[in-house]
Amino acid sequence: MYFSISKLDNGSITSPKGFLAGGVHAGLRYAKKDLGMIYSQVPATAVAVHTLNQFIAAPNQVTKQSIAVEQKIQAVVTNSACANACTGSRGMEDALTMRRLAAEKFGIPEHYVAVASTGVIGEFLDMEKIRQGIAAVVVEATQEGAKGYEKAIMTTDLIEKYTGYEAEIDGVKVTMGGCCKGSGMIHPNMATMLGYITTDALVDSDALKKVFSLITDLSFNQITVDGETSTNDMVLLLANGMAGNEILSEDHPQWPVFASMLTQTAQDLAKAIARDGEGATKLIEVHVKGAATDQAARILSKQIVGSSLVKTAVYGNDANWGRIVSAAGHANVPLDTTKVDVMIGDTVMLKNSEVVPFDEEIAKAYLQGEVVRIEVDFHMGDGSATAWGCDLTYKYVEINASYRS
Repeated sequence: MYFSISKLDNGSITSPKGFLAGGVHAGLRYAKKDLGMIYSQVPATAVAVHTLNQFIAAPNQVTKQSIAVEQKIQAVVTNSACANACTGSRGMEDALTMRRLAAEKFGIPEHYVAVASTGVIGEFLDMEKIRQGIAAVVVEATQEGAKGYEKAIMTTDLIEKYTGYEAEIDGVKVTMGGCCKGSGMIHPNMATMLGYITTDALVDSDALKKVFSLITDLSFNQITVDGETSTNDMVLLLANGMAGNEILSEDHPQWPVFASMLTQTAQDLAKAIARDGEGATKLIEVHVKGAATDQAARILSKQIVGSSLVKTAVYGNDANWGRIVSAAGHANVPLDTTKVDVMIGDTVMLKNSEVVPFDEEIAKAYLQGEVVRIEVDFHMGDGSATAWGCDLTYKYVEINASYRS
């Protein structure tokens, strides 16, 4: 089936109809914006994925409770600087208070509010500053509103991360936008990562939940910066139906259009996080093919891109393919080690597990680029997957050695 999806030049969470956003400096950080809100003019069908860390933060628990009532969310409140994680009963009370204050601001039921936090673990929120910040936020259906929110959710991020797409479905324009934050403690299922995707499409809730779970495994769960999984990870998808299309489900003839938009949006955001890894200078993309299954390929690709030795070799412009096969070899996946191919860029280094002579200078020149692509073919089946990560630099140690200071 042919269909056309267009990427928006400045796509964001306010690109779809009916979504507004904004951010303020509430004083949780020294100077930068640190509290943001998203608002939909009508309740939106909501699905979310959360951290698998057993120490799940209070705001995540509250958001789960909210979605469980009707699977509807109309407002989101997020703070940076303090994760409100490992904060016991007071942390839960504070997260519930954030939810209540946001609900009162917009005159909506409390369970229509999602709450998120990011920052230092084990510290309590300054609730007076939270209260003042929620009151001060002005949400707008503008690029400025989206930008304010993007800045408010950042911690060690160097850049705002956003994207957007549009397509025609049922003869009307359907739009999708997204933003996220994440730079360190990134090894999703999920990580110190918050992601938000908005769309004005009308979508069946069960179909939305199913496709979002699948696409998360092909995007956010295929990135790694440092192998650390945080307490606060969440990706939230809101679909408010204001585009005016017929309800989308897996039986709809244009369901693949929506699924493709969602895949591209999620992968854009995931790659932006990997590219902005703390101290990173390069994005690493590992493509595995010929694995026994897609699941095996996902495990292998993430094992390779997450290897500290692979990451440091890329940083050092060293075409050390031995580190690639070594990383694959200790993944929890059975392999036939007699017929493996390895390429870095266009340079073949291993063919059927036999060494192929290559020009070191050409390989080094390729590794000096901002994007490094590694391809490994295991010749065992039709399984394939891609994972994204970044190089490991001296700057990463510097940033994390002084995170609280």
